[in-house]
Amino acid sequence: MTVEYSLADAQHLPYVRHSLLEVHTEAEASDAEQFEARLQTAAAEPGWTTAIAYEGSRAVGYYHGFSLAADTDWWSNVIVPLPEYVTRESGQRTAVLSEIVVRGPWRGTGVAAQLHETWLSLRPEARVTLLVDSAIGAGALQTVCETWGYRSVANHRGSGDPTVDTAMIRPVHRP
Repeated sequence: MTVEYSLADAQHLPYVRHSLLEVHTEAEASDAEQFEARLQTAAAEPGWTTAIAYEGSRAVGYYHGFSLAADTDWWSNVIVPLPEYVTRESGQRTAVLSEIVVRGPWRGTGVAAQLHETWLSLRPEARVTLLVDSAIGAGALQTVCETWGYRSVANHRGSGDPTVDTAMIRPVHRP
């Protein structure tokens, strides 16, 4: 069967929420209420969009993210401060890829890479950033992100979170 990809914005979240929740609940086995709260918070951010992969009528994966506002505190949680030319935001400079989830049977099939390109295809920003827990898959997720053109720029720790993530950046559209 063929996998098809679609895009939605915050206005269309009520129509795709069930697909995102279904994929997340199966793939991540985490609390649906916590996911719903995170999703609602992310979707309230400016420029929020999601890309969803479907095989037939079944959602098999998704990405979602948003634009960093000019007054963002995104870069304030890096462990070693970065130069201002890296952290300066305008509201149109940087997109955040906030969540990547693909169901187990579709991992390693190219669905994640195609979702990534689909999500980036309509992003107007110059660059995209994401946070990676390098412990996931013994660093496999970070390696995949590097093959997609991301480069590590700093270690990042959220408020009250003991996990240290790697902040990565790449241009939205690579030459």
